[in-house]
Amino acid sequence: MIAKGVSCIMMKSKTHVLFCLISLCFVSNVLHVLSEAIAKPSSTSTVSYLLYGGTTSETTAAYGRKWEPDTKYLVSSSNTAPVQATYQDPSLPSIVPYMNGRIMTSEATYHFKLHGKSRHWIRLHFYPIDYNSFAAKDAYFSVVAGGITLLKNFNTSVTALALTQSHVIKEYSFYPNTEDLYITFTPSSDHKGSYAIINGIEVISMPDLYKSASLLGFNEQTVDAESSVLETLYRLNVGGQFIPASNDSGLTRTWYDDTPYVLYANEGVTSTSNKTDHKFKYTTDVPEMIAPYDVYTTARSMGPNSTVNMNSNLSWFFQVDSNFTYLVRLHFCEMEYTKDNMRVFEISINNKVAEQAADVILWGNMESDIPVYKDYAVYVSDSLGGDNNLTVSLHPAVDADPPPTTYDALLNGLEIFKMNDTLGNLAGPNPVPSDYMLRVEKLKDEQQKKLDAEKELENKKRNKVVGGAAGGAAAVGLVAAVCIVVYQRKKRVLGSDPGLASGWLPLYGSWSNSKSTSSSGKSCSSSTLSSLAQGLCRHFSFAEMKSGTRNFDESQVIGVGGFGKVYKGVVDGGTKVAIKRANPSSEQGLHEFRTEIEMLSKLRHRHLVSLIGFCEEDEEMILVYDYMGNGTLREHLYKTNKPQLSWKQRLEICIGAARGLYYLHTGAKYTIIHRDVKTTNILVDEKWVAKVSDFGLSKTGPSLNQTHVSTVVKGSFGYLDPEYFRRQQLTDKSDVYSFGVVLFEVLCARPALNPTLPKEQVSLADWALHCIRKGMLEDIIDPNLKGKINPECLKKFAETAEKCLSDQGTHRPSMGDVLWNLEFALQLHENPNGASLIADERSRTSEATAHGIDTDVSYGGESSMDETTDSMNSTNAAFSQLINPQGR
Repeated sequence: MIAKGVSCIMMKSKTHVLFCLISLCFVSNVLHVLSEAIAKPSSTSTVSYLLYGGTTSETTAAYGRKWEPDTKYLVSSSNTAPVQATYQDPSLPSIVPYMNGRIMTSEATYHFKLHGKSRHWIRLHFYPIDYNSFAAKDAYFSVVAGGITLLKNFNTSVTALALTQSHVIKEYSFYPNTEDLYITFTPSSDHKGSYAIINGIEVISMPDLYKSASLLGFNEQTVDAESSVLETLYRLNVGGQFIPASNDSGLTRTWYDDTPYVLYANEGVTSTSNKTDHKFKYTTDVPEMIAPYDVYTTARSMGPNSTVNMNSNLSWFFQVDSNFTYLVRLHFCEMEYTKDNMRVFEISINNKVAEQAADVILWGNMESDIPVYKDYAVYVSDSLGGDNNLTVSLHPAVDADPPPTTYDALLNGLEIFKMNDTLGNLAGPNPVPSDYMLRVEKLKDEQQKKLDAEKELENKKRNKVVGGAAGGAAAVGLVAAVCIVVYQRKKRVLGSDPGLASGWLPLYGSWSNSKSTSSSGKSCSSSTLSSLAQGLCRHFSFAEMKSGTRNFDESQVIGVGGFGKVYKGVVDGGTKVAIKRANPSSEQGLHEFRTEIEMLSKLRHRHLVSLIGFCEEDEEMILVYDYMGNGTLREHLYKTNKPQLSWKQRLEICIGAARGLYYLHTGAKYTIIHRDVKTTNILVDEKWVAKVSDFGLSKTGPSLNQTHVSTVVKGSFGYLDPEYFRRQQLTDKSDVYSFGVVLFEVLCARPALNPTLPKEQVSLADWALHCIRKGMLEDIIDPNLKGKINPECLKKFAETAEKCLSDQGTHRPSMGDVLWNLEFALQLHENPNGASLIADERSRTSEATAHGIDTDVSYGGESSMDETTDSMNSTNAAFSQLINPQGR
């Protein structure tokens, strides 16, 4: 019995032990699976590598993006060296990731670990500049990623020159075969002393946005975009403004204005949805991430005149590499019409019909406000002597049955991607700027001649009809027709045709064609400048310019801007001048050149930089100004070895600049809006007199019965009036806003935009307003000024700057009020007890205004302005100018 009981206990014990062992194994397996799941991310997880070449610590850039050092991803760094740029181009979008980089003198590879086989973006950032002993012209190299040749014998400097850009971004989208991505840089063996350079690398997971597309010109043949490697060539917000990466729903794509790529004279019309908080109806085929919200709220169409539309196209031109297939993606959203067959149009790409009857309403399942996109593939070959270009054209469906309600076409967005060839190659030759520009100019000239011929034919037909009615009326009609043709031609020669003014177009083609040549062989400008401008401006020969600058020696360069380099020069045997020479690759050109001459030749003021003359010989565009010995205001505020300006000096410079702007707004015959007020456009001469410069973007203000000028937004980020940016309506208060940024820049001694700071501090205007509201203004002013400014003076100065930055223009002060307040602030600084006297003075000037007393400023340089400028040096005397502080 006992033995039997013991046997039972032993059996139960073994069973218990066995159960425990099984349980332990189960738990162990579960823990192992969990540990593997934790250690190995899911295939659907995302990765984001942002590498800043040549750095040693993490850096926060614009929009809060964090860039890490590139060293830990280098397979070997023995053949590489970190470098730092010594010059920051003003047009760089940010310091990161461009002001540092890594030089590679032999093959070097980066290794990235990807999480799953999903599509990724690779973005390569380049800043072509000389780094120590490494010249930009020698940076020839190749880049291979995942077995695909992205770049071959690539030169960043040549490419940037052709694109008229300060930096180059190459963006690729690919589907990796493995979870290990290798990106290899190899200096070219074809160039002696070549090296590779990289400033920034992005490797980011992205959604699958690409499928198959019909190959145009081949019946029922498609290309597989889903498995292809794509290079982004163009991404345009058609009819709208620039969209930064931060506004792209987390996908960090950048969208550009399409205006520079509109090819023909018929640019159509742009439109923007006037609905606030517009709700688009996305579908499963068109997810919300396909394009940003702003792309679908703006569009370009042909305009309301169906008769004109039937005889023209809405077209865009792009330069591409031959012998590649391109994926063209068009974005549409119909917000104007609600029924089908109301706007039907034909789509052609490189003269191949993609759609014969495109109807966006039909594509959107018979509803409006539904975004749709269409993908097409086209092969560009040079076998038939092709021009390496790609055109997208929209034309009303004139042969549609039944006919559409209106003859028009519409486009909201456009993207073009290059697809890898069968050898796994995406690389093309380096672009040649001159050839590219000449091709574009030739195409535009041919189209314009065709349009001119059609206009003349229409005028002849019209004159015949008028002649049949009455002989006298025929004569009058003929004269009117001729005048119209001549006027249109003259407008085109002067560059008023928007197509000619685009920054990407040839700078000199139009200018050269417009010049006449004298018997001496020197070109003259009678056909391009008004007689007044010619009379007030001196014509310099190119030989004088070369002699005065030692043949444009680099040692004479005193500045570089969007137009080109500025040289210190000498004319007439000893007179110092500043000579600004246009760069053929500049984004500014003929229009800015002509505007500068037309504006400054008619303006004379102590606080405006004087234009001495110009040279337009030998296809050069050169402007000659008074030499400003102390350079720009910015040079004396930060990142400089020059002595710090005292607070009084800063105030006096601000007052001088305000006087110049006040004269532009109220003292000239017409209101002149500067449009690019910033610290680099405020110059200081040897006597520390401030003068406003650079009138290339200036516009004549609205007439008396208008409140604004509608125009394309131009200016400098950080200083740009947000109301002007949103509504594209320019007023003199846009200059006031920009000047408010200048005032805070002077007070805080920091740039208007600093992407290296935390997100809330990037914009000086936003950060200064925040600090004022929180009572923290003392925390952000220049440390060199702390304790050196009278508190009441600081309060008045900050109040003035704050009002200038009001979101609505109507809430901002006039330039006259700004000037008065700055003069008041200077008196508070020098003589706090005398402030009441100044207030009384303004009260008397306001009373004088009520009695109709006028100012003594002039237009055209023929008044007593120069006679009164000496008295302007006196602070109290200056208030006599402010009789009408509100201007016109």
